[in-house]
Amino acid sequence: MSTPLSVYTGGTFDLFHWGHARFLEQCSRLGDVCVSLNTDEFIQFYKGSNPVMSYQERLTTLESCKWVTSVIQNFGGADSKIAIESTMPDIIAVGSDWEGRDYYSQMGFTQNWLDARGISLVYLPYTIGISSTDIKNRLKS
Repeated sequence: MSTPLSVYTGGTFDLFHWGHARFLEQCSRLGDVCVSLNTDEFIQFYKGSNPVMSYQERLTTLESCKWVTSVIQNFGGADSKIAIESTMPDIIAVGSDWEGRDYYSQMGFTQNWLDARGISLVYLPYTIGISSTDIKNRLKS
């Protein structure tokens, strides 16, 4: 029996919802899923606002998700290469909402960097109709 592929994905995963679950389920079909979870400080820096749920709350939620094998802290912040190299995945999975945007710059790597490490980048279908921002807006209404 062969060893499953390792899949890396990262994000904030605030207000965990069915779109997150669907994405992680899709990731798990590719292999064992390691989630690199953004810290509260990085979210504040990157998005300009704090997450609703603390890092520990988001960590506990992800650890309880049946499609997640492991969770690590995104300790590199904007330089995702540090967290990626700590896990050396076979695949990096990202939502298709990033297609056509400069995901490489966002993550701090190039195609050559991925190729040198034998890592594939795959885009998985984005779930339309749900987002943490949408939930926050519903609560404001």
